[in-house]
Amino acid sequence: MATTGKKYRAAASKIEDRPYELKEAITAIADSAYAKFDETVEVHMRLGVDPRHADQMVRGTIVLPHGTGKTMRVAVIAAGEKIKDAEAAGAEIVGGDDLVERIAGGFLEFDALVATPDMMKGVGRLGKVLGPRGLMPNPKTGTVTFEVGKAIKEIKAGKVEYRVDKTGIIHAPVGKLSFGVDKLTENAKALIDAVQKAKPSAAKGKYVKAIHMASTMGPSVSVSTSIVEK
Repeated sequence: MATTGKKYRAAASKIEDRPYELKEAITAIADSAYAKFDETVEVHMRLGVDPRHADQMVRGTIVLPHGTGKTMRVAVIAAGEKIKDAEAAGAEIVGGDDLVERIAGGFLEFDALVATPDMMKGVGRLGKVLGPRGLMPNPKTGTVTFEVGKAIKEIKAGKVEYRVDKTGIIHAPVGKLSFGVDKLTENAKALIDAVQKAKPSAAKGKYVKAIHMASTMGPSVSVSTSIVEK
């Protein structure tokens, strides 16, 4: 039977069993951190939607005010002048049909993939490779576009995609513990506001049912949903 370690139990003992205000929750996460690396802080939101219905799907992107703290390696599939645009914007990997073939062969050394609409016929067949890894370009997230320079800059600036899973929960990173409480609070508030604004018209009843936050190795902290009720 799996058990938690002493350090985790010590950290969990510092967290009270009650909803915290947002900044207070992040302070508690920082105060209870024990890992020897710079942990990522995540927000988890349980929504009152049924993602089995297309009209209740919640999905979008947000460029966090202070980024994610992660260096993003961006790949771009394009042709003609758009290849030059991608290189000028700082894409690490750029190609056309040749890059499609490399990815089909197992090449996945990138964190985000952007494609121009005219290349999607070839990219479409990579769904089984890219889909499970969350790397498939999609117009809704701004990764299928002729504005490749803009897409690359947004990704590198800290663009985060959020999408409700089959259980009705959204999971998204909002930065590193080294950011400090104020920057993490601003990033988390931006994400929560974006999810709130993305409420589907078909959603009935209470939309945001619960919010929790945690660092990579730390215990979960409940956040008061009053932040979306004000």
